[in-house]
Amino acid sequence: MSREIIGGAFVSLDGVMQAPGAAEEDRSGGFAHGGWIAAVGDEGLGNQINALLNPPFDLLLGRRTYDIFAAYWPYMPESDSISARFAACRKYVMTHGDQPLDWVGSERVDSMDALRAIKQGDGPPLVIQGSTTLYPQLLAERLLDKLVLMMAPVVLGKGKRMFADGTPPLAMRQVEARVTSGGFVLATYVPDGPAQVGSFGPDNPSEAEKVRRRRVLEDTW
Repeated sequence: MSREIIGGAFVSLDGVMQAPGAAEEDRSGGFAHGGWIAAVGDEGLGNQINALLNPPFDLLLGRRTYDIFAAYWPYMPESDSISARFAACRKYVMTHGDQPLDWVGSERVDSMDALRAIKQGDGPPLVIQGSTTLYPQLLAERLLDKLVLMMAPVVLGKGKRMFADGTPPLAMRQVEARVTSGGFVLATYVPDGPAQVGSFGPDNPSEAEKVRRRRVLEDTW
């Protein structure tokens, strides 16, 4: 039986994932709004995080998220429950680089094929935290089993987003959803095949619409 890969993502209403936890977490690209989850988190969000990170699990991280976590969580008090869970789990790091991975229990993964082999092996679910660059690849390779979105009631306007250009079009089926007292939307999705398209009406366009469509194709609209 293969291991589940579960994405657990903090996102703003406009899809930004960058630096939810602290102002200095990730200022790359001039991002100046770090800490947007910390400012509005509530009990319902905390319960969802605890459920997502309920042992046993291992972590699957992109290299930059790994760097953020490795510089923070090992230095937290042993009494911190999340720190203890992270210390106990295996940390799989998707990277082509050869930088040292000093956090105890870390393992380099250099390709989607290598990750597929890990997924097909024995062990607990692999939980993604942060790591925006992983999602387009995982969806393209059909390796993501579940996506848990924790959507904050905030619009940020800029920052790293989960679904960059190049993400394959896919249908997602919602299997759970609720709203916390503070306005967080907590929704769980599973991939559900190719994205379907359609039309609200018959395709008998007016002459004006034909002109508009031609201008769109000619990039003169």
